[in-house]
Amino acid sequence: MTTVMTAADAGSKSRPSAKPRKKGLDRHARLISFVGFLVLIAFWEASVRLFSVPEYILPPPSLVAVSLYRGIASGTLIYNFGYTAFQTLMGFMIAAVVGVLIGTLVTQFKILDLVVYPWVVSIQTLPKVAIAPLIIVWAGYGIQSKIIIVMLSSLFPILVNTIVGMRSCDQGKLDLMRSLQATRWETFRKVQLPSALPFIFAGLNVSIIFAILGSIVGEFVGSRAGLGNLILEANVQFNVALIFAILVILGLFGLTLSTIMRAIQRRVLFWHSAS
Repeated sequence: MTTVMTAADAGSKSRPSAKPRKKGLDRHARLISFVGFLVLIAFWEASVRLFSVPEYILPPPSLVAVSLYRGIASGTLIYNFGYTAFQTLMGFMIAAVVGVLIGTLVTQFKILDLVVYPWVVSIQTLPKVAIAPLIIVWAGYGIQSKIIIVMLSSLFPILVNTIVGMRSCDQGKLDLMRSLQATRWETFRKVQLPSALPFIFAGLNVSIIFAILGSIVGEFVGSRAGLGNLILEANVQFNVALIFAILVILGLFGLTLSTIMRAIQRRVLFWHSAS
């Protein structure tokens, strides 16, 4: 019995797989990024030591590491980070639910598009730094006001991406669902929502960073705890090393949240090419 090999089979066997090549590129990119980070830290340390830059202007990385260790060992950074992380996640989750809900309703009901959407855009154009004092006055210095500020800061990207995603659905699929006499709910669940999910996750990836910024802004305006409040205290004390240590924590926090969000996106949108 003979086996006939087509040109496509021969080409597929002769060509190397794209996955190992992609993994190799990712590995090299991570290595280059890590080496670049080490070079930057070494240059920073050497420059500060060589030119005798005062610590209250630019502390060396070694002093930042010591300040970070002391803050974690004393529990000060852990407590304030927990406060900031909780209000950030709570405000972001509320913004995600509200943004997707309003965006869905706006695309399903024309009257809401004409009435609600202009108000949302108007609120979004207001600087959060300007309206944060009002929210502090209305909701108090507690965590409730910070959650509201975080929610307002991260709402708009989710809302806009939900609307764009719902409206970008293939018209042919919608016509097919109408020809099958599908209900509005069936059309939304089987066609519109899957089509909008890549856009929604794109909005979530942007909003998770805005949520951290909104949380720090709220703590700057008025708070009894949190990393933003700790930055203000360190600024008064000219403790620049502690400020850099807090910035390191915020950077790692944002990177962690973004990585988790992308992992969830890959798990949910396993069928999408961009994931």
